[in-house]
Amino acid sequence: MSNKPDTAPMIQVYDTTLRDGTQGENVSLSVEDKLKITLLLDDLGVAYIEGGWPGSNPKDAMYFDRVREFDLKHARVTAFGMTCRVDGDPAQDANIKALLDAQTPAVTVVGKTSLMHVYDVIRATPEENLRLIRDSIAYLKAQGREVIYDAEHFFDGYKLDEEYALATLRAALEGGAETLVLCDTNGGTMPWEVAEFTRNVAQTFPGVALGIHTHNDSELAVANTLAAVRESATQVQGTINGYGERCGNADLCSILPDLELKMGCRALPEGHLPKLTHVSRAVSEIANMTPNNQAAFVGKSAFAHKGGMHAAAMRRNVDSYQHIDPVLVGNEMRVLISDLSGRGNILTKTEEYGINLSADDAREVVQEIKDLEHQGYVFEGAEASVAMLMQRRQTNYQPPFELVDFMVVVEQRKGRGLLAEATVKVRVGDQELHTVSEGNGPVDALDRALRKALTPVYPQLAYFHLVDYKVRILDGQNGAAATTRVLIDTQNGQNRWSTVGASANIIEASWRALADSVEYGLIMGHQASESV
Repeated sequence: MSNKPDTAPMIQVYDTTLRDGTQGENVSLSVEDKLKITLLLDDLGVAYIEGGWPGSNPKDAMYFDRVREFDLKHARVTAFGMTCRVDGDPAQDANIKALLDAQTPAVTVVGKTSLMHVYDVIRATPEENLRLIRDSIAYLKAQGREVIYDAEHFFDGYKLDEEYALATLRAALEGGAETLVLCDTNGGTMPWEVAEFTRNVAQTFPGVALGIHTHNDSELAVANTLAAVRESATQVQGTINGYGERCGNADLCSILPDLELKMGCRALPEGHLPKLTHVSRAVSEIANMTPNNQAAFVGKSAFAHKGGMHAAAMRRNVDSYQHIDPVLVGNEMRVLISDLSGRGNILTKTEEYGINLSADDAREVVQEIKDLEHQGYVFEGAEASVAMLMQRRQTNYQPPFELVDFMVVVEQRKGRGLLAEATVKVRVGDQELHTVSEGNGPVDALDRALRKALTPVYPQLAYFHLVDYKVRILDGQNGAAATTRVLIDTQNGQNRWSTVGASANIIEASWRALADSVEYGLIMGHQASESV
């Protein structure tokens, strides 16, 4: 059942990740990438997907050819382009022709609103600019297209000459545009200005569908979008994860939950908002961009609780330190472990891992974590090591193996070059296992020797793979005697877990992280996930 009344305002979601988003630095999408994201966006339920600028490059033209093969359930694909050129005829304009050749049901046309751009950029008279807008839209309408008009630099143009800015919108309406989109192209407008100017446009053109397209140069793109919606804008344009030129576009991953959960609007089909976190992270992966863990609503840290007071309060009332239930956007609550943790953090983790730990033991684990972090450990990104600290506090816990000793040798041998060799002696029950192995380096040799010793007893170790190894020097001013922190990621199928070690000796730090990794995998690996 929906908690929104039937009279809730309907907001059209117009996604421009595939066009404006790709103008962001380091964002590059192949045709296949764009098609994958198209399917994600359609499944999310957006109303429009702006596929690109078909007149600008062959890749976008190919995308429009390919996307026609898709049976989209929710979205209308749009092609983006500009008005015809100064003194030109739309019927003869190459960009207009490219828009039509894209064969999309809707097209978005961008035109100049600011007199500065009319005079200095396209070098036209104000009257000629109005003709470009009117005639280009009219020609596209005559070809059977839905036309959305993007009023570029609207807010800056409105400040410069209100009467002319409104005249450009009037020209677009005379040409037949269905929606007028007010663009904060430079991203410098304040929310109260957006609200005032949008209100004035709505009063000047009553009943006309208005949209809002904002950029984030003042860190206000989301706020400005919501301000326009409050003043009757019914279409919001933005990108997944806020990708876009300079500081980015308005982030739909914040706008959508704000609209649906905070403002009582309908922006997506019923029940689709919980897909948002998956879409955000999938788009990051496809674009080969590092996810923003601190992103509102969809970030890994959006519902992560670190402070001991917070964790204790959350155990009593889950709403005490989070503004929504993360499930509503497809995210999850997490409790972090660090030297700021209290007993509540640890007790929450024991419940998560199914470990029996008394309140006194929990306090001792907290103190151990604080002591270890003082020595250079960090447990926020290595929760498998936390799990092992808790496991070892259980009265009847029997470790799967115990280290007796190890030795690592690195030497330059004539004819063979650099060689690393590790010897490991471990005890499993009453059995003592002693093995030696070579590796590409000392840590690789140590890893191979440990596995060689344990795999006959624990054959599942053959499926554990060390997939990441990070080293950080904590106090570089101490030179070669500096403390080293090592983080290791291990994977077994879809399960992945992280462990940590720290020492002034990099080999010892690596061993501690490595031993935790193997022990965790053998004892609790079936519970591992990407968040561990």
